[in-house]
Amino acid sequence: MFQLPILNFSPQQVAGVCETLEESGDVERLGRFLWSLPVAPAACEALNRNESVLRARAIVAFHGGNYRELYHILESHKFPKESHAKLQALWLEAHYQEAEKLRGRPLGPVDKYRVRKKFPLPRTIWDGEQKTHCFKERTRHLLREWYLQDPYPNPSKKRELAQATGLTPTHVGNWFKNRRRKNSSQSFS
Repeated sequence: MFQLPILNFSPQQVAGVCETLEESGDVERLGRFLWSLPVAPAACEALNRNESVLRARAIVAFHGGNYRELYHILESHKFPKESHAKLQALWLEAHYQEAEKLRGRPLGPVDKYRVRKKFPLPRTIWDGEQKTHCFKERTRHLLREWYLQDPYPNPSKKRELAQATGLTPTHVGNWFKNRRRKNSSQSFS
């Protein structure tokens, strides 16, 4: 009887291959690689704790339209902050595609808002901080504090604040300009 060769990769080697295939964007090869991995319980357990392998499985599930598997992976494993943006995009896009299929038409902005409200991001791929008008609450609080100290910051202060908040100096400048405009219109009311 013919036996298939047994490939013994360490979990680190498997993770490295997953990362390389993910970066190359070759989802089909990534899927084939994941299917070729051993199914021995001990090996599966080690691989299912590896963040790169889990992220690869989520990507393959998304591209294969297996959204239930995607949701299960994302809801049941904690991912590091560096992976959050990519996994959040998969989560939302999967829910949008399911909603479009149900409705039989493309979603508009209001439809997408309703989908996001109905299916909030799991805490495993989200830091829990709410965004209000595109800025996180911590960022808005910091901007308000600085505004109270100086509503007309110079370029170096804008750069410093941009670095502290993770925004660009242009975003910071626009926020201050809008805030000054809002305050001046309120004083005339």
